[in-house]
Amino acid sequence: MIETTAALEEACLKLAQSDFITIDTEFLRETTFWPELCLIQMASPDLEVIVDPLAKGIDLAPFFTLMADTSVIKVFHAARQDIEIIFHLGNLIPHPIFDTQVAAMVCGFGDSVSYDQLVQKVKNVHIDKTSRFTDWSRRPLSEKQLDYALADVTHLRDVYLKLKEELEREGRAGWLTEEMAILESRETYDLHPDDAWHRLKMRLRKPQELAVMKFVTAWREREARSRNVPRSRVLKDDAIYEIAQQQPKDTEALARLRTIPKGWERSASGAAIVEQVNAALDLPKTDMPHVQRHSHAPEGAQAAVELLKVLLRLTSEKHGVASKVIANTEDLEKIAAEGENADVPAMQGWRRELFGDVALKLIAGGVGLRFVDKRVEAVEF
Repeated sequence: MIETTAALEEACLKLAQSDFITIDTEFLRETTFWPELCLIQMASPDLEVIVDPLAKGIDLAPFFTLMADTSVIKVFHAARQDIEIIFHLGNLIPHPIFDTQVAAMVCGFGDSVSYDQLVQKVKNVHIDKTSRFTDWSRRPLSEKQLDYALADVTHLRDVYLKLKEELEREGRAGWLTEEMAILESRETYDLHPDDAWHRLKMRLRKPQELAVMKFVTAWREREARSRNVPRSRVLKDDAIYEIAQQQPKDTEALARLRTIPKGWERSASGAAIVEQVNAALDLPKTDMPHVQRHSHAPEGAQAAVELLKVLLRLTSEKHGVASKVIANTEDLEKIAAEGENADVPAMQGWRRELFGDVALKLIAGGVGLRFVDKRVEAVEF
């Protein structure tokens, strides 16, 4: 296991000579806002390494240099959390990347297929996952833990080559490029505190309630980041909903809320909450947030959604693409209600060619569904 900067630099220089490398990380996040990086695993076709980022005095700069090297494809499985760690610690997003989970969906391996399932299907190898929920911060790590960690990148090499070959054979490499653009976008990981309220379920509708929720959620986001604790340790979601509805303008009113612990209103956090509530309520009505109201669906729209679901499944099976990658139920509802004007991924790029255009024809009556030989098929009139 690499525990020094010099050894890390040497390994990264060797890895950089390959066309691609596979990467995975092990981390803890139960008691912190930011993930605590505990292990980095990397592999090229002829080299496998494990890096201990907790080793005393180690500098991860060579690793970040490798992540920034655009001549090397970085292969992840379910990349978002790994990239979030790299972005937070190194202030960069690896490029170019290849996410085997997304590629597997494009190649018809099902919705959100797990790494061990994918390895089983591609290599017919069973991975022992008993070390998955281990404490990766404890040292020394056992041989079983290290074997498990390394398997997350060694098998990934063959999975990548198989999926890459299939994408190229089916002419779908460009499809994956569109998907990777989202994972490579800085906005995916650099959420501004003022936008944190969008993470919450929209239980509220009144502008004043939304304004309070936005202000209080932004305060919680800043507080959690500065203290490096989970958001729920600062303030739970249920408390934010109650504060937004009751809108306590002083600490006495705050103390009466069911979700606020006794005495908490006298703390600095309690005073800060009251300050945020009053600031939100002082906003001009024109500056208060609004939840976009969906226009009333036209007559027959719900029936059209049900037909679109059948068409989506037929398309998914015919082309060997996971239906989740093409469209979800909300997308279908928008297509049924808005047709050509629906602003959804299914009406753009390769998804439109595969599904969107046929969906519009179905709604317009130019395509029908019929049951033949115990199967449903689409028929164009």
